[in-house]
Amino acid sequence: MEKMLVVVVDGEAKAYEAERALKHLDEEGSITIYSEAVIEKSAKGTISEKHHDFEFPVRSVAGTAIGAFIGMLGAGPVGMIGGAAVGAVAGGLAGSLGDFYRAEVGAEFFDEVYTALKPGKYAVIADIDEEWITPLDTQMETLGATVMRTAKNSFEAEQRAKEAAELHAEIGQLKAELAHARADRKAKIQHQIEKLEARLKAQQDQADRRLEQMKSETDAKVRALQAKGKKARADVKARLDAQVKRIRHDYKASDAKLRHALADQLKGAAARLEKEEPEPAHR
Repeated sequence: MEKMLVVVVDGEAKAYEAERALKHLDEEGSITIYSEAVIEKSAKGTISEKHHDFEFPVRSVAGTAIGAFIGMLGAGPVGMIGGAAVGAVAGGLAGSLGDFYRAEVGAEFFDEVYTALKPGKYAVIADIDEEWITPLDTQMETLGATVMRTAKNSFEAEQRAKEAAELHAEIGQLKAELAHARADRKAKIQHQIEKLEARLKAQQDQADRRLEQMKSETDAKVRALQAKGKKARADVKARLDAQVKRIRHDYKASDAKLRHALADQLKGAAARLEKEEPEPAHR
């Protein structure tokens, strides 16, 4: 099962010990690490990513679930209404509410990690595949680490579709208002419409980039697992083959959902363009 793992320790030396222990577990086949970062929370509460020498299939955390999660940790607590994140998320690797659902974790897990990562502490954050928790937990206990993990859960497509629908509705309302507005109000309303349309276009461009990134990440993960499988025992190879199959299945499902959301956006935009016949304005 693919998970977001966070290991919080008291100092930099222990953080690198934890990182080496995770790397060893990866090499022996107890876990699979796809991407990883070591971070520090300063006395002032700022988050910084530390250099490390290990390489993983997904080499850069920027733009990934880990990158979004780190950005959220740097931004502070996220308010919750009805299970959806609200409030500003503006950390170094973040910059929008979209980082919450790109992190692929729930609010409770984020709050747990944010509370544990106090100023002066370090954390190893990793995107891993793990079937049994005992090997990892046993290693981390020797370091006095706090270990937190959660299954990754992608709800990006649903959130993108919701945000696009809300923008479309707002644009439609403004265009209806524009058709009946006084001459001195038209320019201001048109400016608001153009701002919202620019936001919608930016969302669509972002989704296109996300599709490319998802494919790149999936390909890297599959290559890493297949390389491991060539050198593994028969039982381990069977487990790795099952991981490859699941990763490909999850990617296809996520890709289809996101493409469907984009297609709905484009259909909605086309339908509105066909219907838009401005009525005579009242003077």
